[in-house]
Amino acid sequence: MMVIRPVKMDDLDDIVSLAGKTGTGLTTLPHSRTHLKDKIEDSLFAFDKNDGEPGDECYLFVLEDTQTGQVVGTSGIVAAVGTSKPFYTYKMNTEVHYSISMDIYQKLNFLTLTNDFTGASEICTLFLSPDFRGGGNGILLSKSRFLFMAQHPRRFGDVVVAEMRGVSDEEGHSPFWENVGRHFFGVDFETADRANGEGNNQFIAELMPHHPVYVPMLSEAAQAVLGEVHPQTKPAVQMLKAEGLRYSGYVDIFDGGPTIEAPVKEVRTVQESFEIEFEIGIPDSGATSNAMISNTQMRDFRACLAKIAPPCDHKVVITQEYADALEVKNGDTIRVRFY
Repeated sequence: MMVIRPVKMDDLDDIVSLAGKTGTGLTTLPHSRTHLKDKIEDSLFAFDKNDGEPGDECYLFVLEDTQTGQVVGTSGIVAAVGTSKPFYTYKMNTEVHYSISMDIYQKLNFLTLTNDFTGASEICTLFLSPDFRGGGNGILLSKSRFLFMAQHPRRFGDVVVAEMRGVSDEEGHSPFWENVGRHFFGVDFETADRANGEGNNQFIAELMPHHPVYVPMLSEAAQAVLGEVHPQTKPAVQMLKAEGLRYSGYVDIFDGGPTIEAPVKEVRTVQESFEIEFEIGIPDSGATSNAMISNTQMRDFRACLAKIAPPCDHKVVITQEYADALEVKNGDTIRVRFY
């Protein structure tokens, strides 16, 4: 069985191995043992934090194959971005020019550097080992975060955002970076991407121009990838769009990938999940539906996919296997989202 749970320091070796498979563009999972160890420590702090105003703490989850104990995927949530370090994005704007004497009307798109998402929660660090893709594992890894947010709303902002990986080739070359970032930073995309992923974004404020970047002045290749995602990221985008997140003109300052967003209360899993009592037993196999279920804990959060029947008498029936996976017992409650 596959189970989502908070990361532990014992997971470090598996996560280092996973990070080595990501390639260029996943800035929040750098292939650096030191920085990954720091990320785990930050996550342990986040789960131990008392309720209060959300800050830049990052909750890191792992997908564990309970048969082997191997960690095969990661996903995370930053409680509130921009509270300690700026959260930069480019915003696509449009301006109109009209010449009466020439009777010429021009509509021009341009990018401006913004911190518009300060205070929003960010879902991030989503990566699933290629050997375990399919079978609902990606759904569980991505959407279980919304069960956690629904259960613990005071720990997060009112808006959730996701920076999606932009287009780059097999060698890690980004058309957008080559046409914009390289001119101001003087390094290749992988170097800047790695520095940002390791927590050093001060260089962005120091080197990135705060003047508008006019889109028509970019190369055709750079314009073509604005707001587009890496082919490997398309399934993740489709899942998040199904949850209600939408593109509203914000793009990543490095690779031009889209930033998508939604009010947390409008995310489908947040809206449609519910907390309910359960009984341990054998559900009627003819009446079961696909569901994602979790316990209601903080430090001991667990989630998995399940086949269960709709509630009856304000309870659902789950098997002992599911109860063991969630580490719950009769008398506890669980959170359920049918899909």
